[in-house]
Amino acid sequence: MTEFSRRSFVKGGGALVVGVSFATRANVALAVPALPPTMDLSAVDTFLAVHADDTVDVMSGRVELGQGSSTGLLLLVAEELGVGIDRLSFVRHDTSISPDTGGTYGSSSLALAGPRLRSAAATARATLLALASSRLGVPVSSLTVDDGVVSGGGQSVTYGELLGDRLFGVEMSSPSIDPGVPPAKPVSSYTLVGIAHVPRIDIPAKVTGTYTYVQNVRVPGMLHGRVVRPRGQGAYGAGTAAEILSVDESSIRGFGDARVVRRNDFLGVVASHEYDAIQAAAELKVVYANPPRMAGNGDVYGQMRVFDSAGLAPASLQQDVGDVDTAIAAAAHSVAASYSFDYQAHVPIGPSCAVADVTADSAVVLSNTQDAFRLRSELVGLLGLPLEAIRVEYWEGAGSFGNAPARYDAGEAAALMSQLAGAPVRLQFMRWDEHGWDNYSPAFLADVRAASDQSGNLVAIDYSVLAIPEMAGTGVATIQNAGLPLDPPGIGLAAIANSGTQYDIANRRVTGKSLPLWNNYFKTSALRGPLTPQTCFACEQMIDELAHAAQVDPYLFRLQNVTAQQVNDGFGQWHDALAGVASLSGWEPRVAASSLSSANVVAGRGIALGGFAGSQVGVVAEIEVDRSTGKIRVRHLYAAQVAGLTVYLDGISNQLEGNLVMGTSRALLEQVVDDTRRVTSLDWSTYPILRMQDAPNVTTAIVQRTDLASTGSGEPAQAPITAAIANAFFDATGVRIRQAPMTPGRARAVLAAA
Repeated sequence: MTEFSRRSFVKGGGALVVGVSFATRANVALAVPALPPTMDLSAVDTFLAVHADDTVDVMSGRVELGQGSSTGLLLLVAEELGVGIDRLSFVRHDTSISPDTGGTYGSSSLALAGPRLRSAAATARATLLALASSRLGVPVSSLTVDDGVVSGGGQSVTYGELLGDRLFGVEMSSPSIDPGVPPAKPVSSYTLVGIAHVPRIDIPAKVTGTYTYVQNVRVPGMLHGRVVRPRGQGAYGAGTAAEILSVDESSIRGFGDARVVRRNDFLGVVASHEYDAIQAAAELKVVYANPPRMAGNGDVYGQMRVFDSAGLAPASLQQDVGDVDTAIAAAAHSVAASYSFDYQAHVPIGPSCAVADVTADSAVVLSNTQDAFRLRSELVGLLGLPLEAIRVEYWEGAGSFGNAPARYDAGEAAALMSQLAGAPVRLQFMRWDEHGWDNYSPAFLADVRAASDQSGNLVAIDYSVLAIPEMAGTGVATIQNAGLPLDPPGIGLAAIANSGTQYDIANRRVTGKSLPLWNNYFKTSALRGPLTPQTCFACEQMIDELAHAAQVDPYLFRLQNVTAQQVNDGFGQWHDALAGVASLSGWEPRVAASSLSSANVVAGRGIALGGFAGSQVGVVAEIEVDRSTGKIRVRHLYAAQVAGLTVYLDGISNQLEGNLVMGTSRALLEQVVDDTRRVTSLDWSTYPILRMQDAPNVTTAIVQRTDLASTGSGEPAQAPITAAIANAFFDATGVRIRQAPMTPGRARAVLAAA
């Protein structure tokens, strides 16, 4: 073994030196360290470090976003390595220490980083057993491991004694392996994964108020910063460039030592005291160019139709199987409808924050970015520094579900302000920055036709969507404001997943029409379960409409048609999710809207099936509708999820519960509003979210599939929630609601129209 101390990188010189001064505020020393001994993704040392005190550091390349995935990853390592989870430490993600295993998004931590850690831990265990065999003079086959203690022949030795603070110096036979694949343990021998109920490692400090979020970090000699932008962005292009016509720097005299920092159209203020920076940013007199006029909330979908009719939304055929038109024409039952879904925002409860120290030859950025390596790459062009001189370290923030400003914009803005100010800067957005300058989930308009035969078998689906291109990595406001060129927008593609792919349908056509983004629509990006709530809202209502046309119970109709085809590496996942939620909710078959009441408050139930990241979820919604006010009250949501081998049961249950509450909020309330020039929904009054008194009761179930590789769990349950609530609305009222969010005003309107 190589005589080289890993501890100096992951427990000392390679990590931030943190001293907690009081409560959750931490004083942090920033430095760009030497690179660790290896970043080779095939090397065990890249992921694991065994110390002489029998503790083990785990470098996963992933971050903890508040979803509990760090505990799940440690549970997986503990299982394969043969140590208690209490001996493991989840090392803070840091581009100077951690491997680049991809960004923490797409519900991919356990699904993609997990197989890498499984391979590293299994290889490490085999290596340690070989060392123990040599030390004890006992064949490997005669050795046992219990909490990092290897025993055999009446002797024992600990992992720390075998390797403490030295490198393994071995490579994995495969960079990632699935459950049960040698040298990993057989699934049948698991004692932790998918079995153990362990507390999340991050919760105690969060509950007691001792956890250090990025907002709590303080750096010696730092300034406080605020960006200065118009209150609300306009359409992507001129509306996000925020072109400055004039700035009156004298307007902030009197606010301590507050001063302006500026590069091109990037503008901010810094000050020694935070409140001085807040006041100066609010009072700074700036004149901006007027952004171009958009269609606005009242006619965004009409504008989409105009672009389509004018040939300005080129079509991209995503899937075309069989003869859709002929099948629909000959079918016993056919339905056609259009569905729309408004822009929605990420808007974490706590505004994004980052701390940066940029000097002439280096940069250190602390941020709750979901992709530290991508942020580091973006900083190269923004700061004019070489990649190796930039360090990005993850410190958790208030939450992040996609390309919220936290992913890139906060870190980039803090770094640029530090460079301009010549001092460390702690930047925190204001509420209007977070609401007004997000990368929103796109407005969505879909036309769907579908048909079934006399026996209730689905025969065709034709799904066409007018799609706004996403700007996931290129729509960052700081980059554009600073004057750097932006990549052109991508193509707006239809989401194929959930477009009836849950079912066996012989004739299927999926078409995406890409709308012209520049100066017409807001910059957009992924929001939790990207495009799946929208697609399910359309397609799962369509399935419900066909079931009603055939006078068949909506669950039984789905059960008859659910796909028997292979999905990922197995069969039956869609069936398991559907049957699981029906059993969980005590579903009793009847035709939807067959028990209508003339009462003012009516009740209904709905079911929907959807998924994301390779996982499948069934949701049943039980609701009440107040006809006079139009308010939809979700009383109870049930969800059953299939995610292959579920590693961390409690963590996935927690994720399902959070998804159900968040999905209800998106289904009923959340809508970005504008005045045809700029976003105007800049606070919790103009962009309301679900209140605690309106939160539904939730009941969840995990359908464990130990025969399958792990798939995603952070987002899949978002997909079917809105559709299940919409289907319940029909069951309660006999009326379809085809635009989301299903606000009281929209509910009253469709009831009145009916």
